[in-house]
Amino acid sequence: MSTNTSEFKIRCIAVDDEPLALEKMKSFIQKVPFLELAGSFENGLQAIEFINANHVDLMFLDIQMSDLTGIQVLEILKKKPKVIFTTAYDQFALKGYELDVADYLLKPFTFTRFMQAVNKIAQSDQPVSSVIIDNKKDALEQNFVFIKTEYRMQKVAFNDILFIQGMKDYLMVRTKLGNIMTLSNFKKMEEMLPKGQFFRIHKSYLVPFNKIESIERNRIKIANDLLPISDTYREAFFEILKEKGLLREE
Repeated sequence: MSTNTSEFKIRCIAVDDEPLALEKMKSFIQKVPFLELAGSFENGLQAIEFINANHVDLMFLDIQMSDLTGIQVLEILKKKPKVIFTTAYDQFALKGYELDVADYLLKPFTFTRFMQAVNKIAQSDQPVSSVIIDNKKDALEQNFVFIKTEYRMQKVAFNDILFIQGMKDYLMVRTKLGNIMTLSNFKKMEEMLPKGQFFRIHKSYLVPFNKIESIERNRIKIANDLLPISDTYREAFFEILKEKGLLREE
């Protein structure tokens, strides 16, 4: 797999003995820019032969097939790619996880569920987590990080960040140049940011001190946005402001 962030591709194959299911999987794969469909096969023997002769990062593998089951295919392979099992029978889930597969898609699955499985693979195959830097110390000295968004790595200067908002499994990084969505969490993000320059004001908001324009009651203004300060973080937030000499005691 290429680790060049501008050419990030996951080479994958689809294996299913049901033609309609195989076509559906191929159509899903072709919708995702960072997936490269290297081949599709209607039986396990063809898949084994292809993997033995070619580089494959990921295999979408049906379990119930007529010649070899997906489980047998996986047990035979010496050179194993990452595997996402697909099946209409949920009793195989435990066996799939015993074989250390990446995920398990129960038919009929949606494109959203498919993307959840694929994003899990994409994250694990990047050099580090979804917020990526090659060397923490050097990157912090350079005042930027690379943030994984969709199929590319976006360089973001710390000084361009207006605030970071939590949105379920994603974070939205609001910058001067626009919004960046990344599949990550606040813990990972805070580890990448320079210490003492950002602070949580709410379970859903992380803000840089130097972008705060005003504070009014339980809200702060950054650019054109008013962000809430929750009771959970309020006391600690104002204490930090005092410690930094940014807030005068009355």
